[in-house]
Amino acid sequence: MTSAWWWPFVVLAVSVLFIIAAISWMRLHAFVALLLASLVAGMLASRDSWVVVGKDGKEVVYTHWVGVVELIAKGLGDTARDIAISIALASVIGMCLMESGAADKVVRRFLKVFGEKRAGWALLWSTYILSIPIFFDTMFMLMVPLAKALRVRTGKDYLLYLMCICCGGMITHALTIPHPGPIAMVDTLQIDIGLSLIAGLLGGLLPAAICYGVCVLLNSWTVIPLRDTSFNDERSQKPESELPSFFWSIMPVLLPILLIGLSSLFRVISDGATGPEDRRAAWCISLYQAFGGEGGFNSIRSVVDFVGHKNIALLLGAAVAIWVLAKERGFGKEKLESLIGPPLETAGMIILITSAGGAFGGMLRAARVGDAVKTAAEGQSINLIVLSFVVALVIRIAQGSATVSMLTTASMIAPMLTSMELGYSTLYIYLAIGFGASACSWMNDSGFWVVSRLSGMTQKETLQSWTILSTAIAFSGLIVTLIASVLLPLA
Repeated sequence: MTSAWWWPFVVLAVSVLFIIAAISWMRLHAFVALLLASLVAGMLASRDSWVVVGKDGKEVVYTHWVGVVELIAKGLGDTARDIAISIALASVIGMCLMESGAADKVVRRFLKVFGEKRAGWALLWSTYILSIPIFFDTMFMLMVPLAKALRVRTGKDYLLYLMCICCGGMITHALTIPHPGPIAMVDTLQIDIGLSLIAGLLGGLLPAAICYGVCVLLNSWTVIPLRDTSFNDERSQKPESELPSFFWSIMPVLLPILLIGLSSLFRVISDGATGPEDRRAAWCISLYQAFGGEGGFNSIRSVVDFVGHKNIALLLGAAVAIWVLAKERGFGKEKLESLIGPPLETAGMIILITSAGGAFGGMLRAARVGDAVKTAAEGQSINLIVLSFVVALVIRIAQGSATVSMLTTASMIAPMLTSMELGYSTLYIYLAIGFGASACSWMNDSGFWVVSRLSGMTQKETLQSWTILSTAIAFSGLIVTLIASVLLPLA
């Protein structure tokens, strides 16, 4: 077998080119394309045999070809284990927010706060919050009628409203759990879930604000007409008194965030109170003692860790969302069952594609692509944040999927983190990959077609607006991440 240090780069190039050809030319489904790409990468890897951990936890040695198949199955299963429940529950939450009118309530409240003259600003931040548990495609479907309603009401700025929705939804899609890419990155990079959520939400604030200016600029360059002349959004005509209260509208989103954050806080308190003396913090020790010392604190923490587990937190959020839907619309069990089915079916396809992406990333790790990148970077002055961003950017442009880009890049970068002294938190690598995977949404990205078709824009108009905005999000995010890693390293 080939053993040159550069051979893993050949494996990477061939497998990525295969994905491009399989999706763009052969028109294979992304799930099939990723599985076949994993097989290609494994067959090309310079290995005579593979060691795979079996179901019983014991290591099993396989011959080259059989080992490739076993590793693909294991990588797919491991990824599905980590993301399946979260994605399914997030889909249910998203459906309930739409059907109950809760999402419309949140948007209207933001419009009241910011005023109709700043409707784009209101759409940006309401989308930013609402899209935390909702996938980008679903979020855009939800918000487009509101953009059209505002266009009818104001008679202008349709492109501004569209781009503000895209901006808020894309940033959370790339940076926050329970979106599939961030969930996979958290697992691959070994980052605390709660801290990743905080970092994603805070790290996206400034790029979102900066890119609002980009949205305004794009809107001033191009006037996009509302081509859907039959548009009639019933939700925009519904009295606000008939919508759920703001508290219950926002609770399905906030509750999981608060519970996950609380679990992370307890972990920080425990680490700060019982860790090495040079890292102990007075406030952590005080809180640790306030909960009754080791015994009392650990008893409370066991409960907090349970409800703060991402799957339980999202389950509770979904329960609240279903309750709000049933209460507001008067739906019985049969109607709720019929409504929950379709989003779960959609989630199933997302889980399959994401899991196949995890298998592909795992095969690249096994093929030592990350080690090859590390070898090539040795002795070179390369900022790992910039490297992570560039790799994610290239893979994103090449094959279209932001999620696949995040999965693949995280798998490549993770081996380098164990032997390098960064000088800053791994959270900045997480942000850099997410921003890099956001760039240059074009015709090989399903999100491009969702934006184009649902908004009524032509392909040229979408390239001139959404593609430019997604790239602006990426590079503004990179600049913010680099500055933050110097000013606030968190190491």
